[in-house]
Amino acid sequence: MKLNERSLAFYATCDSPADNAGFLYKRGERHTAYHRRWFVLKGNMLFYFEERESREPVGVIVLEGCTVELCDSAEEFAFAIRFSGTKSRTYVLAAESQAAMESWVKSLSRASFDYMRLVVRELEKQLEEMRWGPASGCGGCRQLPGSWKPKPSGPERSPERLPALPAILPKENGCAVWNNVPGADRPPDTSICSGDDSEGNPRPPPLPPRRRASSSEAGSAGVAAAESPSTFCRLHERYGQEVARLRQDWLERRRGPRP
Repeated sequence: MKLNERSLAFYATCDSPADNAGFLYKRGERHTAYHRRWFVLKGNMLFYFEERESREPVGVIVLEGCTVELCDSAEEFAFAIRFSGTKSRTYVLAAESQAAMESWVKSLSRASFDYMRLVVRELEKQLEEMRWGPASGCGGCRQLPGSWKPKPSGPERSPERLPALPAILPKENGCAVWNNVPGADRPPDTSICSGDDSEGNPRPPPLPPRRRASSSEAGSAGVAAAESPSTFCRLHERYGQEVARLRQDWLERRRGPRP
């Protein structure tokens, strides 16, 4: 890609979001004096301006093939951008606080495409491990990504072979039961132990046998049913008299003592 001063100046001052921005002290190349400059980091390009309101940058540092590290300097919170090579320049910068220095060192260290390439490779590796699992558990053989298909968890069944249930299940004692579907009154086939019918469809679980009351239980129930009305009448009359007596006492207390 071909760049010139106009394109760089437009990119430095356009409305695209910056990765970091703030004032830093930059040491001169010939003179060791520090000058306060406004720095803007966009991608792998570090622009610096004379003032924050400047319309064009004074210079730009392309952050490729470099390392960001702390350094000893007369200024506090100083760090350096070092490039590989014997004749490469080293940029010495200083922040205004410890937090600002840590923020700039972190953002500058992650600005290069080499770092982004490492991040992408690591993410691809994690995605591959999530997709295929650990290499030791695959037995050393892997299928191609295009030919991989999820295995069904159970036996494949065509939807047309599923048993059709009635629209409204018949009920017994107010509850729907499985045994009332057509053909449920037939005795179960004990020769098949897999729990499926002759067509391979699952059968509903059988209901437990009904418990029939004995003659003695039926007789006692009839006697209790016969005695229940008379017992209720006696209780109703007894408590009714008590309630009437309490009501009469309350009315007399409300009227007050008789003269």
